Amino acid sequence: MNVLKPRAAVPALEVETLDGPWSLADQKPENFTMIVFYRGLHCPICTKYIGELDRMVGDFSEIGVSVLALSTDTQERAGQARKDWELSNLNLGYGVTVGQCRDWGLHRSASRGMTSIGIEEPAEFNEPGIFIVRPDNTLYWSQISTMPFARPHFREIIGGLKFALEKDYPARGELS
Repeated sequence: MNVLKPRAAVPALEVETLDGPWSLADQKPENFTMIVFYRGLHCPICTKYIGELDRMVGDFSEIGVSVLALSTDTQERAGQARKDWELSNLNLGYGVTVGQCRDWGLHRSASRGMTSIGIEEPAEFNEPGIFIVRPDNTLYWSQISTMPFARPHFREIIGGLKFALEKDYPARGELS
């Protein structure tokens, strides 16, 4: 597993989304690109978490942050998540590979069968991760987890990014 360091280049990322192909190299945000890896359709916590993000896409856009949410789900499962979770603002990526999970330092899990909401887990899937990337494709901030719960709230992320932008706060955690 790779450990990404702030101020260093992040791995290339190209994925399919429900809105067409997406490449990190093609992003030109005013301030940051926020990449949110979620567990997938089967995850009851993702339902609420990604729903919150969907409602806040405009808030992130106002501070110059573009947003992508993505998972190892298939196109069909990503489409089902968009429909079932009533997502109308968020671009959803799908088909994240094992290699991409490793490149980004994400933890992966194996299926344990049916979830509490009655949806079968895929054979393998990524655990949550959030990456805030500068326009020069260097890492500004990241948060990864081995579990589906205890994720940072998007309102707190917006507050932190506003502070960082106002104070020209540097990326932290760059030392090995």
